[in-house]
Formats: sequence, structure tokens, C-alpha cells
Amino acid sequence: MTAPRPLPVPDANSTPYWEAAARHVLALPGCSRCGAFCVPPGPTCRHCHAADPAFTYRPVSGRGRVRSWTVVRRTSLAGFEGEVPFVLVDVELAEQEELRMIGRLLDGPDAPLRAGAPVTVAFEDVTDGVAVPGFVLGDGS
Repeated sequence: MTAPRPLPVPDANSTPYWEAAARHVLALPGCSRCGAFCVPPGPTCRHCHAADPAFTYRPVSGRGRVRSWTVVRRTSLAGFEGEVPFVLVDVELAEQEELRMIGRLLDGPDAPLRAGAPVTVAFEDVTDGVAVPGFVLGDGS
């Protein structure tokens, strides 16, 4: 029997992210000092170096371009055994240079990927009230 897929365990820093994802909104932490997004948020802002960045989560378009990818053909992660192969994409989001996110490509392992391909965020509803952001090919317009 396959183990159930693991669910996110939000903490004080990630709760706004997961609450937005459950509503199918991609919201990312931005520094309240300089406005730059930082993923993941840390104790300081990587852009302005503020020691008190007071990150707030703001919705973003979810549009971006593929920088690279990998096809996962084997996994030791419980709950994913029946889902291989799958593709993880490294995406630079449109909102900010070097704003990167890694997510699952929901188009499947045979999708015609290339560096620079446009993608847009899409959400996998894992269970009631829990959605995980991933990406699909196309610019969403």
C-alpha cells in the first residue's frame, strides 16, 4: 500500500503563503522596507539588507519563464511513489529579476519543455483546503 502524499505543515512564516494557495492565489513575501520579494523569506532582506524586513505576502501573477528542469524518475519520498515520473521546473517569475520558484510541471513528463518556455502558476488540490502551487506551459493570457 502506498503512503499518503505528505501535506504542507505551515509555520508562522509560511501560513499566509499556504492560506493564499488554498484559494488558488500565489502570494509571495515582500520586504516592507524596499518592496522586493524574497523566496523564501529569511531574517533579513536579501535586497536591501534590512534586519527588520517585516515581510508581507502579496499576490503575484504567477507568470514566468523556465530556467531549467529535472525529470524525477525515482523517489524515496513517501507518498510520491505512484506519481513518478514527474517534472520539477525552476521558474523565474515575471515580477522581479531573479525571483525564482521551483514547482511541479503539471503538464506531465512528456511536455515539450525548453529553456525560456513561458509558464503560469496552477494549483494541485491535494485535499480539502490544501492546494500546492505548480506550473503549466503557457503565459496564462
